[in-house]
Amino acid sequence: MASYMSMGDAHRRITEYLNRFADVVSYQDGTSLKQLLSLSSESPSFLALADALNLFQDANRLIRQADKYSQYAEIVSPLFRAMQSYRVSHFAESYQAFEKSANAFIQEFRNWESAWALEALYVVVYEIRILAERADRELASNGKTPEKLKAAGSFLMKVFGVLAGKGPKRVGALYVTCQLFKVYFKLGTVHLCRSVIRSIETARIFDFEEFPVRDKVTYMYYTGRLEVLNENFPAADHKLSYALSHCDPQSEANIRMILKYLIPVKLSIGILPKRTLLEKYNLIEYSDIVVAMRRGDLRLLRHALEEHEDRFLRSGVYLVLEKLELQVYQRLVKKIYFIQKQKDASKAHQIKLEVIVKALKWLEMEMDLDEVECIMSILIYKNLVKGYFAHKSKVAVLSKQDPFPKLNGKPINS
Repeated sequence: MASYMSMGDAHRRITEYLNRFADVVSYQDGTSLKQLLSLSSESPSFLALADALNLFQDANRLIRQADKYSQYAEIVSPLFRAMQSYRVSHFAESYQAFEKSANAFIQEFRNWESAWALEALYVVVYEIRILAERADRELASNGKTPEKLKAAGSFLMKVFGVLAGKGPKRVGALYVTCQLFKVYFKLGTVHLCRSVIRSIETARIFDFEEFPVRDKVTYMYYTGRLEVLNENFPAADHKLSYALSHCDPQSEANIRMILKYLIPVKLSIGILPKRTLLEKYNLIEYSDIVVAMRRGDLRLLRHALEEHEDRFLRSGVYLVLEKLELQVYQRLVKKIYFIQKQKDASKAHQIKLEVIVKALKWLEMEMDLDEVECIMSILIYKNLVKGYFAHKSKVAVLSKQDPFPKLNGKPINS
């Protein structure tokens, strides 16, 4: 800590950092440069440097002493202030200083012909978002308007513009896009994702396959989530399945995040996950929903939705899961059909509504004939049941061939 550091030690640590910064830029050592720009890592060397800066209090004088340092003053001076503020948990002040440093860094990056500093740029982009989130929490706790994350989004759009050109730097555009997604999802402004997606998917300068796998997985995860919100389940299935199949198999936390959205999508197109998968990735909240769909148990489905309502609402999948009721009704009618078939195969395709009412009553679900008639009409209209409805006799007459069409990975007809 600063109390155990002499003024001479502080001077030495600051000078060492300045020398190293100038050298790694001179030698175009991107790996070393990114380590010099990270605050949130809170590495021992960062903490020691921050303590040295808070003790010495005149680092700007050292920066101005030599051209070797002063040429990077616009990056380093505000970066030092950001470190000092971060060390004492003044995150709003730290963000302000870091953004100023980051803007200066972007100007330098723009002038460097090659992409040697791309990894360092990734750190700057990541730090901006993390610092903004912490700054907003601090501002909110002090009764002030949290505004830094919105500012971070504007900064990231500026960075995207720098990368959205020809040349080797463009491969960094997808990483920045993914950080923008995280900002927009956090702020609840997901509609702003559209313009960036349009740039990535329609601009001729980008070839999706040339982006790093890590970034493609993250991109597909977030765009898949957007498709879930838009109830475009075939597209959501494609994107989230891509993210899952290309995700690092050792990264169980990321796999779980993908499955949290992919499972509701798969359920909506009639594909049920195995219990072992749910247990492996701790997604047991879906287990009763899967059982309800297998059994045709409407009561169990509603109970599961009620029990985990907060979690499903936070994830944005509650409405998707709620719409599974139609498949559960289909399964219930199918079970009644098979029971009747065992008793009298010639009349199995004629299902009286009162039989369905009794089955629902057994599940402790009170419904009258009119409600059940409405449900059967919807099942027939949605092509979950093939047949027609005899209104006078209150009987659903099912097709003798394939009365319960499978979804086969396709969404229910809207």
